[in-house]
Amino acid sequence: SQARGEGHGDCLSGVAGSCLSIRMVVSVVRPPLGCRMMILSYNFSSPYQMGEMADPIQFKDEGNKHFQAGEVDKAIECYTKAIKLCTDKKVLAVVYRNRSACFLKKESYTNAASDASKAIDVDAADVKALFRRCQALEKLGKLDMAFKDVQRCSTIEPKNKTFLETLRRLGAEIQAKLKTTFSTDSRVQNMFDILLDEEMDKDKKEMAANNLVVLAREEAGAERIFQNNGVPLLLDLLETGKVEMVLAAIRTFAGMCTGHKARVRGREDREVHYSIMAVDNEDIALATCDLFQCINDSLTGGDRRFYGKEEALVLDASKDLKSILMALLEMVASKKVSGHGRDQALNLLTRNVPRKDKKDPDHSKSLFTIDHGLKKILKVCGQIPDLPDQLPMTENTQLIASVLLDKLWDDLRCDPERDNYREVCDEYIKNIHAINALSGLLQGPFEVGNQLVGRQGIMEMMVALCGSEREVDQMVAVEALIHSSTKMSRASFIITNGVSLLKDIYKKTKNDKIKIRALVGLCKLGSAGGDDYSMRQFAEGSTEKLAKQCRKWLCNSAMDTRTRKWAIEGLAYLTQDADVKDDFVEDDPAMKAMFDLAKSKDKTILYAVACTLVNCTNSYEKKDIMPELVQLAKFSKQHVPEQHPKDKKDFIQKRVKRMLKGGVISALTVMVKADNVLLTDQTKEMLARVFLALADDPKDRGTICAHGGGKALIPLALEGSAIGKVRAAHALAKIAAVSNPEIAFPGERIYEVVRPLVSLLHPERDGVQNYEALLSLTNLAGLNDKLRVKILKEKALPEIEQYMFEDHDHIRQAATECMCNLVTCKEVQDRYLEDGNDRLKLLVLMCVEDNEKLQRAAAGGLAMLTAAQKKLCTKMTLVTLQWMEILQRLILHDQPQIQHRGLVIVYNMLNSDDNELAKKLMESEILEILTVIGKAMDNPKRQIVIDVARTCLVKAMDLGLIKPFTTP
Repeated sequence: SQARGEGHGDCLSGVAGSCLSIRMVVSVVRPPLGCRMMILSYNFSSPYQMGEMADPIQFKDEGNKHFQAGEVDKAIECYTKAIKLCTDKKVLAVVYRNRSACFLKKESYTNAASDASKAIDVDAADVKALFRRCQALEKLGKLDMAFKDVQRCSTIEPKNKTFLETLRRLGAEIQAKLKTTFSTDSRVQNMFDILLDEEMDKDKKEMAANNLVVLAREEAGAERIFQNNGVPLLLDLLETGKVEMVLAAIRTFAGMCTGHKARVRGREDREVHYSIMAVDNEDIALATCDLFQCINDSLTGGDRRFYGKEEALVLDASKDLKSILMALLEMVASKKVSGHGRDQALNLLTRNVPRKDKKDPDHSKSLFTIDHGLKKILKVCGQIPDLPDQLPMTENTQLIASVLLDKLWDDLRCDPERDNYREVCDEYIKNIHAINALSGLLQGPFEVGNQLVGRQGIMEMMVALCGSEREVDQMVAVEALIHSSTKMSRASFIITNGVSLLKDIYKKTKNDKIKIRALVGLCKLGSAGGDDYSMRQFAEGSTEKLAKQCRKWLCNSAMDTRTRKWAIEGLAYLTQDADVKDDFVEDDPAMKAMFDLAKSKDKTILYAVACTLVNCTNSYEKKDIMPELVQLAKFSKQHVPEQHPKDKKDFIQKRVKRMLKGGVISALTVMVKADNVLLTDQTKEMLARVFLALADDPKDRGTICAHGGGKALIPLALEGSAIGKVRAAHALAKIAAVSNPEIAFPGERIYEVVRPLVSLLHPERDGVQNYEALLSLTNLAGLNDKLRVKILKEKALPEIEQYMFEDHDHIRQAATECMCNLVTCKEVQDRYLEDGNDRLKLLVLMCVEDNEKLQRAAAGGLAMLTAAQKKLCTKMTLVTLQWMEILQRLILHDQPQIQHRGLVIVYNMLNSDDNELAKKLMESEILEILTVIGKAMDNPKRQIVIDVARTCLVKAMDLGLIKPFTTP
């Protein structure tokens, strides 16, 4: 049985290696003459009918026959029946021993060890049972127990070489394992000795602390640190206050806590960790955030590793989780916490409080956070950095708080919960801080913020504050106006009541921070009509002037990043105007300045940059308007949106070229890598849209790959909004369809591309997405077996088969080419061997289609299938009565590639061990065609065709179907 299986596998691999050379489309070379496929079959007929047997001996014997035939499942079934009937202990021991051998074959090692033990209970000297239990225990990792079993075997049969070799090998493995364990113990102790030695050099102490981090990432090292009283020492390291030592201690704690509930539960040192995260050091705050994330994952089951008895001791973790949540909420509004620490506390809340899956009914953490922490989050949003006695914050803090507010709002399930949320916010909106908090709500849950803006007197208060003499009042009010004028009705109100105020502020103030905010307010109001050319809010040329001033401030490197960021905010609104887009992409210094800011640490800029890029590439969602509806709207005197002349395709293409030349891809790749909650799903979607627009021209896709665009698209295609993932996957498909995937997606990344591409085969996707996904999968399937298996694992095969029946010629051709590159997989071949379907018939009939590329792909698929599975040669003659005519048309084709594939099919039929089929071929006109082709003079352009024809004739002679010419 084993020999037969190995022989069959070797034959298949020989065919695949010699016959199949595929790259993107297909190229098939003839199989070597010596390649034969031996498919043997064994049919063991039982002298007994299963229903007639009641003797356990008969069941045992029948099981032995099935086992010898390689039918392990049937053997297990027979042995199990024998066990139920057997009363003789000695016979029962033999049956258990035999079933143990079956379980070993099935790699069910626990069952194998159990059955062998039952046999040993009857006869302690049963060497077969002992050795089988040894093999099972070894596979289960219980080397010491396996060693004892094989030791007993070698005592019973001291000259048995197998036993002696296993004894020696297991002994060596046990020694190596002990050496590793003792080595870990000694390394941990050595690190502790260095750290405890007060006279030791600083560098050696830092090295020892970092070595502890490495050890803590290994389970053996983490356990040794924990058992050797390492926690108090790590706490001592935290108290040193030295950054390197503190970081090492925190990362060691993270390694110890990762995935291990028993080490995490009820830790009294957690208060120390809270105080450490509050330190004004970005690296320490980030490391402590990672530690708390590890703790949270361990307690909630986010880390699914199993730790046996230790895990069984852990009780309900809800108390620990609640205490962590309360501590984080306290940190949000505490003045003792640094800006970096506050950012990380907000990040942890954003990641872990809202549900990741909306189908999960439990959203108690969100409700708890709203009840105990919503006012604290609003307090962060309401902070005004220019006033004294404010909370320490970074440039990202308030926007992170806005994102958290938005996610909490989205996590609510019913109207009473949303009403409670609004009431808490409404109570808070009472002073200047509240107006700033309103800006935070408008950037987060806009629905809540917009409702509050609509309250009587709020909008009037904003306009009044714009006229205040205090600069802080002006700054806060202008920001609130900017965020609240998103709705057209609000914009109209502000245009009527606030534009003159904004202009006065812009002209009179000497404070650049206020001036630029006033400018952005004017920019937003000027773009209230969107890209509708007929809905300009300001006079002709006004938006261009505003944009010019924004570009000027953007290029002013003397200004701080936070102020320059507002210049990009202004451009994000103004670039809805096509004139502004053209001016911006022509301004290389402005573009470079924006890309440089996108790479900075200030992540609040990501959304504005993404908006600007979407506008410049016209990659926003735009519905097609039917001409009939336009005429109807004009007739009824309704407003009809007008497209700007510079928003036509040729202008868009020019802008894209300029942006690529300006380095947009490197900026996008940095933005995608931002490990921050500010990279929201909406921002990811916009970045995906930009990538798709940039990849529209095949000539530009090489540039995108060269700057890392291919790698950057993968996370966008795997995470984010549904639309964003589709756009990113489509961009990946465009790149993979025309580029070398090994260059575009180097290393293991190439396997991550498969899933997004397969998602584009869904029937809901449009035809262009289907087509380009099929092209890219064809390209990937032509590279190696591992990629082909990955495509099959993602369940792409049924979708590809479905598109082979598509009416659209291009989609059907792409699907057939993809299938041609997949037929080397055994799973695909088995589907073609199955009865009751038309898969093979479809391929045969496609060989006579008018589309030559489709013909080539179908014939290539048939050539490879018939080479790999000889049964398909015979089946091919049964699926259609016209098979002979189709074969003749293939080998007479004027295209050498198609003719070559047809001749390979003929050779495979002659080599199929079906003498009747071979005879039928040689009795037809195919012999005459082969003779004509084989007699042709050597021709480099058609040599491969001539050689295969000659090989077919030689094969026919070997089979005795034709004789060579004899000369007198």
